[in-house]
Amino acid sequence: MDNQQIDGNALILACSAIGAGLAMIAGIGPGIGQGYAAGKGAEAVGRQPEAQSTIVSTMLLGAAVAETTGIYGLIVAIILLFANPLITKYQSL
Repeated sequence: MDNQQIDGNALILACSAIGAGLAMIAGIGPGIGQGYAAGKGAEAVGRQPEAQSTIVSTMLLGAAVAETTGIYGLIVAIILLFANPLITKYQSL
C-alpha cells in the first residue's frame, strides 16, 4: 500500500465543493414556501376577489423575502467555488 499524502489545495477544493453543494440545498426551502404561498394566495383570491390587489401584493412581498434565503445560499456557493478565500489564505502560509 502506497503512503500518499493529500495536498492541502486539493483538500480545500474538495471540501469547498461539498460546502457549495450543501449551500445550494438552501434553495429547496424558498421553492416549497413560494409554491405554498402562491397556492394559498390563489385560494384567498377565489374566496374574496375584491381583495385581489392586497392579497397579490402581500404574497409578492412574502415571496421576495423568502427568496433571499436561496440567493444567500447561491452567493455562498459561488464564493466557495470561484473566489475561495480559503485557498488564498492557505497559499499565503
